[in-house]
Amino acid sequence: FVVPLIIYLIKKDEDAFIADQSKEALNFHITMIIAYFALIVISIITVGFGALLFPVLGLGFLILGIIVGIKANDGAAFRYPFAIRLIK
Repeated sequence: FVVPLIIYLIKKDEDAFIADQSKEALNFHITMIIAYFALIVISIITVGFGALLFPVLGLGFLILGIIVGIKANDGAAFRYPFAIRLIK
């Protein structure tokens, strides 16, 4: 969460591509934080059954991070699926 925020704040006026991709990463990280908190609440309500989804969420976070890193290295813009666009 902190790294995309710092990159966005530093590069938002210099390079449009970096600003766009860091904003997209920041939105995705905020979405993941919300999802983790929701899973914690679900785990408390269902007495731990919601905890089975933590590895799924973590694996999705890892896989999407690798895909986006490769795309950004190639210079292609990438939009995270399921990301809430809080920062426009």
